[in-house]
Amino acid sequence: MKVRILFFARLRELAGCEAMEMELPEGSTIGDLWHDLQQRLDALAGFRTPPLMALDEQYAGVDTELTEGSEIALFPPVSGG
Repeated sequence: MKVRILFFARLRELAGCEAMEMELPEGSTIGDLWHDLQQRLDALAGFRTPPLMALDEQYAGVDTELTEGSEIALFPPVSGG
């Protein structure tokens, strides 16, 4: 199945693009997607925990299953005050 990934802020810089499409096996989860991205993009490999993620404009956890045409947005950790 094909999904679309949107990168925001620092993750966009690390990925080197604003968006990309990936082919994943049926039944893949957002966690599987994140693991595949870390394997594909060395700059993301250093993240110990997944970033905040949204599936089709709704926040979602790593166990959320993806479907054909899903759009996943990745947001980096935010700090400051």
